[in-house]
Amino acid sequence: MPNFDPLRYSYPSRRNVVYAKNGMASSTSPAASQAGLEIMKAGGNAMDAAVAMATTLPLTEPTSNGLGSDCFALIWSARDRKLYGLNASGVAPAALSAEAVKKAGYDAVPFDGWLPVMVPGAPAGWAAVNERFGTKSLAELMAPAIRYAREGFCVPVNLDRPWASGVARFQAAAEKDPDVYAPFLKLFTKDGQPYRAGEVFKNPEYADTLEELAETRCESYYRGAIMKKIVEFSRKTGGFFSESDFENYRPEWVEPISVNYRGYDVCEIPPNGHGITALMALNILKGLDPGTARESADAYHRMIEATKLAFVDAKKFVADPRYMRTKVSDMLSDRYADRRRALITETALLPEAGDPSCGGTVYFCTADGSGNMVSFIQSNYSGFGSGVVIPGTAISLQDRGANFSLDPESDNYLEGGKKSYHTIIPGFLMKDGEAVGPFGVMGGFMQPQGHVQVIVNTVDYHMNPQEALDAPRFQWVGEKKIQLEREVPAHIAQELERRGHEVEIVNTNTAMGRGQIIWRTEEGCLVGGTEPRADGTIAAW
Repeated sequence: MPNFDPLRYSYPSRRNVVYAKNGMASSTSPAASQAGLEIMKAGGNAMDAAVAMATTLPLTEPTSNGLGSDCFALIWSARDRKLYGLNASGVAPAALSAEAVKKAGYDAVPFDGWLPVMVPGAPAGWAAVNERFGTKSLAELMAPAIRYAREGFCVPVNLDRPWASGVARFQAAAEKDPDVYAPFLKLFTKDGQPYRAGEVFKNPEYADTLEELAETRCESYYRGAIMKKIVEFSRKTGGFFSESDFENYRPEWVEPISVNYRGYDVCEIPPNGHGITALMALNILKGLDPGTARESADAYHRMIEATKLAFVDAKKFVADPRYMRTKVSDMLSDRYADRRRALITETALLPEAGDPSCGGTVYFCTADGSGNMVSFIQSNYSGFGSGVVIPGTAISLQDRGANFSLDPESDNYLEGGKKSYHTIIPGFLMKDGEAVGPFGVMGGFMQPQGHVQVIVNTVDYHMNPQEALDAPRFQWVGEKKIQLEREVPAHIAQELERRGHEVEIVNTNTAMGRGQIIWRTEEGCLVGGTEPRADGTIAAW
């Protein structure tokens, strides 16, 4: 075959929006998108397709999520004419505490090993969606992933670098603690080397685990044989899990939160997720004139300043809702948005949290011909999560506990049985009580910033779904520091510097989020856009 470099692209390329009538599945994994479409073509609905994709993605994008992930979803039921929210994030083991982290020699929760590991919520979330909305069995929905795991799949281009960096990270960690990280290296390396783009990766242990999950409706994970394997390895290698941590876990159906942005209702999952960050930023922006030019210093400056103000508030106030002393309604009030908006001037500000009480993740979406739509996100958090893999199961555990605070005055203070501040957020757009469609941009603390930019692109600048995702992005990274993609015009970067922003031009787009969008037109057609910064694929029918 011709000799080429799969990581080199010398020329810009273009994607069009994709239209469909009967079904659409959009993700960063071609295999996962096809799995979702396969299920819909076999008579399944959008919720069935979402579960099929959710169980395929830990296999095809193990750098971003795993069988030890958490997940969130916003689900529009055409039958009920209602938007449902699912919070399937896990809790800290009862035996874990801030004192235990400090005793281990850390002044913050680390990202590696057992200390940041929480009870995973994703498998329970899959079962909950299937029980409430599904039309097919879990065995049917997991069949595509089981097939890929046994037969193997080709590693896609955008996994090449994160796979290599993850392996290097845990090879270094294994030098100090080989018992904990040996299962990871056994599963995700070949002859001691990471899998590279174009190589075939097989994972028969993954298939075995999915078959047991399907047979037991995921009960084995929390109250059966799989749970016992997790707890056994935890006890053997210095973890904190007990049987009761899993036996007591249940996902939660929650009421979505929203703000109205120029006639559209933008919906997010309530805390402990930080979707409220995007809503607070949009609440600030809706009182400012958007102007007519998206590619202008004014447009970037407004979005950056609103995002900064929302973010510092979210970091201070968002936590497990059972422990939050600040009301969500206060954080989203127009009165508070007015006060925060008044802080924005022509120069970059150094943001501080206010007082609202005055008054490496995967995102995907599905839609079917009956009007059902799903916005779904699941994550192991940092690349490959904690690096803890349960032997013989292909379960790689997330490191969500790294978002806990060790400050006892914080609402997000680490305690056993508590949910941490969470970065993964699905989004959903509505107008006049009807579904427009699901959207999302994954990528750690980029996520709410991506949501803001996609909604502004859509509502203020009338971009189609693909254009809204193609547009150059910024990321605020703290204080007055911002990152701009190299596609942002140079004169805009220079003007932002003159306004006091500390600008860094990034040469890789991987940290700028990976998004998907599906809208439903007035005629009932589906129109989708997918992420150009990844292996974005829309499977349409």
